Amino acid sequence: MEKQGEQILGRGMEYRYIQLANEIEEKINAGAYAVGEKLPSLRRVQRERAVSLSTVYQAYIELENRGVIEAREKSGYYVRPPVRDLLPLPSSGRVRPRPLKVTVNTLAGLLQENIDKPDLVPFGTAIPDPELLPVRQLSRIAKETSASYLLTKGGTGYGSPLGQAELLRQIARRTAALYDGLLFGEMIITAGCLHGVELCLRAVACPGDIILVESPTFLCYLQLIEDLNMRVIEIPADPRRGVDPVLLRDTLEEYNVRAALFNSNYPNPLGYEIPADRKEEMVRIFQGHNIPLIEDDIYGDLHFGPSRPSTFKQFDERGLVLYCSSFSKTLIPDLRVGWTIPGRFTEKVKRLKFNSMLATSKLNQLIIARFLESGAYERHLRRMRHALRNQVGNMTRAIAKYFPEHTKVTSPAGGLCLWIQLGDGVDSLELFARAAAHNISLLPGAVCSETSQYRNCIRLNCGIPWNADIEKSIATLGQLVQTAATPSW
Repeated sequence: MEKQGEQILGRGMEYRYIQLANEIEEKINAGAYAVGEKLPSLRRVQRERAVSLSTVYQAYIELENRGVIEAREKSGYYVRPPVRDLLPLPSSGRVRPRPLKVTVNTLAGLLQENIDKPDLVPFGTAIPDPELLPVRQLSRIAKETSASYLLTKGGTGYGSPLGQAELLRQIARRTAALYDGLLFGEMIITAGCLHGVELCLRAVACPGDIILVESPTFLCYLQLIEDLNMRVIEIPADPRRGVDPVLLRDTLEEYNVRAALFNSNYPNPLGYEIPADRKEEMVRIFQGHNIPLIEDDIYGDLHFGPSRPSTFKQFDERGLVLYCSSFSKTLIPDLRVGWTIPGRFTEKVKRLKFNSMLATSKLNQLIIARFLESGAYERHLRRMRHALRNQVGNMTRAIAKYFPEHTKVTSPAGGLCLWIQLGDGVDSLELFARAAAHNISLLPGAVCSETSQYRNCIRLNCGIPWNADIEKSIATLGQLVQTAATPSW
């Protein structure tokens, strides 16, 4: 009877052992158990919680996989130091915000040639490993959908520039909790999130205009701003809480900023979570200056905490937040399906999309719509978030073990990335080349800013399932960093 009850709990939200592991971790974080303290025995927890011994054992194994506890032979389980305390956080940017012409594309293009080679350990690209994705389910749906799609007249046309009604309905259902007041016709399907960001940038700004981003920022933002012949102001972000609203307000009062472009949740590369009250304050500041805010929420579903965080769009009262997201980080990236809710700029974004590509692939939209309709997406997300959380923890511990002293690393609350600050003597571009010679890719911090202040930083992808080979690659990378940090006399 008890096992049946545990299975019912698992179908409702999460498996019972995951729930138990979460509860124990919360107690550890609250200080109920000190670092180094022994946890209660399996049988004691079994009696106190009225669950099976197997459930307790699985919960302890889960906590061990997360790096929260460790097993000691013939002794039991003990609390480990929290991942967030293993290494200090990286420093915030130090360069004073000012308008800059962007010139990152040439360097980024040279790096891209190596980052995407299939034989490299993929620490350099922020994408999940296929092992984390529902490939078989999507493959089955794709076969069924393509067969029926191609046999109908609908399979020969372009489709609506807004997107397929089936997909729009499914996204609207998921978006309702994030954005109260969504109207039909406001949402536009795009060819991925970055395509939506591009359309929104073109809708609100012109060549020569100043775009505000956080620092360090996502490389592709800088590439896009350069291609559109716009300028950038980088405002430093704290790796725990993000941009300081006071500095934000001062910057907007000093410069004629035309628009802002921010990840709202777990930004690439820092991975922090902006508190809801700070999001609301930032939206109020932008609205007070009548400045559009383009919101990239592509990582919002990949939270490590118990619930999805808020968005900038939730606090938008004037239609000045242009919301963008996609399924590229949570489903197969190559489907290239995203969406935007551009607020008061909806009509202009519609026109820009129609004039540039007419419509988005109907078949890809239908595949995702039917996957969402099946109810499998939320189950998949729970598994994926669980895996990513463990992978971030394991990679952080490996960095603490293998990298030189004085290394600093972020403690992301979600997403795929770790941002690592190395010694002042390390050049991330040289490290990139050395790592490539060992079949390891990484992203140099030098391309995450138009300034040179992150030249000794790197970004690593945690979307790869942890195993002995991945740990070996981190150990190799740590040796390369040690060599790069050691001066040759």
